Amino acid sequence: MQFLDQAKIFIASGAGGDGAVSFRREKYVEYGGPDGGDGGKGGDIIFECVDGLNTLIDFRYTQHFKAKRGSHGMGRNRTGPGGDDLLIQVPVGTQILADDEDRTLIADMTRVGERVVLLKGGDGGKGNDHYKTSTNRAPRQFQPGFPGRDMWVWLRLKLLADVGLVGQPNAGKSSLINAISNTKAKVGNYAFTTLKPQLGVVAHKGQELVMADIPGLIAGAAEGVGIGDRFLGHIERCRVLLHLVDASQPGPAEIWRTVREELAAYGGGLEDKPEILALSKTDLVTPQALAAKKRALEQASGATVHVISAATRAGVDGVLDKLMEMAGRAQAMKQAAKGGDQPWSPL
Repeated sequence: MQFLDQAKIFIASGAGGDGAVSFRREKYVEYGGPDGGDGGKGGDIIFECVDGLNTLIDFRYTQHFKAKRGSHGMGRNRTGPGGDDLLIQVPVGTQILADDEDRTLIADMTRVGERVVLLKGGDGGKGNDHYKTSTNRAPRQFQPGFPGRDMWVWLRLKLLADVGLVGQPNAGKSSLINAISNTKAKVGNYAFTTLKPQLGVVAHKGQELVMADIPGLIAGAAEGVGIGDRFLGHIERCRVLLHLVDASQPGPAEIWRTVREELAAYGGGLEDKPEILALSKTDLVTPQALAAKKRALEQASGATVHVISAATRAGVDGVLDKLMEMAGRAQAMKQAAKGGDQPWSPL
């Protein structure tokens, strides 16, 4: 399935039905009188968060969504049926944004089953029965149905994952997620092999976590260089970042510093997220060179540096232990802040 994380769609709620003009016509009833019913309400536009979706690709082929209008009123004071609501299903983590200069956030859908009524349908008009008075016994007035509302909105998907993989192109992110999860990410010996985020479920010692592989960052990504920072929104909601630095490249401290600067330039609190730092592709360097690069990276970052190899799985289990521990702690802190046992949410 093709991955799509942004889509622009047109939505319109249904208009209300018109009120009816009607008079009683019954045998042996000398004076009938008005009995026109009200029009039905138009359908609402409702967004629902559902499980099992992780892309907005369906909205590439269908961009217009219109709810049904309400039916007109009828005689015998019968109200017209209301128009059916239109339910639009979106993946967990979808944001709904207004189509304006600031892309104003309208709704942020983060839980399965969550529903948002974005546009209400128009109310139905009143029939002529509402206009009868002591001096106007046979009114022919009626009220037209109220129009629905319409607007263009942007849908933006921010994947919900426990761990976000970050690093420069060719840092070994795809190889690692392939080795430890059920994902089959593309791997190649050239830059920007990964062009879209990849999700994988990692099972380790009876526990599971979701890992997101984000396309590589280079200097100037915040200004659009390379693939840019478009996909960094997907790790805004990750609990932990796993930062990989290619051990086979010179200057690991500079490589680490470049990626950190791009995270800070993007904003969204990415630079403040808990981070595990690891040298990858360690099977391609000598032990002496690896020790020197590990020392240089630890001095620059002030953090413990793990050494791993996706090809040989050396050091991978230790990193997974740390990831499970940190992701679990972050989840417990969020649940405690919300006051009890609740499903994890980024908000």
